[in-house]
Amino acid sequence: MPQSTIPADNLDRELSVVDPDDPSLSHLAVVGDTYTVLLSGAQTGGHFCLIDMMVPDGGGPGPHRHDFEEMFHLIEGEIEFTFRGEKRVAKAGMTVNIPANAPHSFKNVSGSVVRMLCLCAPAGQEEFFARVGMPVESRTAAAPALSKDEFGAFLAKAAALAPQFRTELLKP
Repeated sequence: MPQSTIPADNLDRELSVVDPDDPSLSHLAVVGDTYTVLLSGAQTGGHFCLIDMMVPDGGGPGPHRHDFEEMFHLIEGEIEFTFRGEKRVAKAGMTVNIPANAPHSFKNVSGSVVRMLCLCAPAGQEEFFARVGMPVESRTAAAPALSKDEFGAFLAKAAALAPQFRTELLKP
């Protein structure tokens, strides 16, 4: 019988069972959206991170791209994805995969809050969000509205940190 090429079980890694309402999780406001880090890169050995996103009507990030794969699974609502300039709407139950390096953005077009899961592989994007976002109490807490000056400061900070996190912010 051939020997297995699968490495031995890593006993330093443990089973993760995550409750998105667990108050010990990191809940972050990122320009109007509320992100909850369900699984961090530290928990997955750097393979991926999993983020629970609550996106208000009209919300979503502007054009950007990453040097890693990003997958979204919509739980509630509709999101309009712009991928390489083409617009497509994804609805609850659908999954969208964004290949590495591709320019994209998304916007909530459902008229209510959208909930979706975002998986980034390999991990790292959760650290970017932690550095640019601000903590909020829970995953359902509304992100605070930013003044024009606060929004400008956020954009400047995000632009400065983006290269460290294999991300590029693009002009709208």
